[in-house]
Amino acid sequence: MNQASTLPGGFSALEPFVAQWGLSGTARRAAQRTASSPEAREAFFEAASPLLEAALTWLDDRDLATLPPAGRRLMDLMLSLGHVALAVEIQGPDEVKSAVWRDRMRIDRSTADQGISSCSN
Repeated sequence: MNQASTLPGGFSALEPFVAQWGLSGTARRAAQRTASSPEAREAFFEAASPLLEAALTWLDDRDLATLPPAGRRLMDLMLSLGHVALAVEIQGPDEVKSAVWRDRMRIDRSTADQGISSCSN
């Protein structure tokens, strides 16, 4: 990993998305999905989807409890991809209608958040 990179080698195409989508916590990822534009979701989806298999392989080869910061960012991006994929592949133009109801469902914690304090969306 070079000094300018915040992700493991091979994932530089995702660097532009780290600030927006490399979020810890399920509630934060869900809130970002709701707050983002369709164009931002689509751009992230198009960049991250082709790297999903490689990212999962990279993550599977490591102990998740001791991931280095770059690995944790990669995992957070892939977890955000799960949220975004629902918006892009399933909801499509109806995402706006669903967002209203999603705001009424508070996520306090999830299994992906082990070791992360809860965050309300």
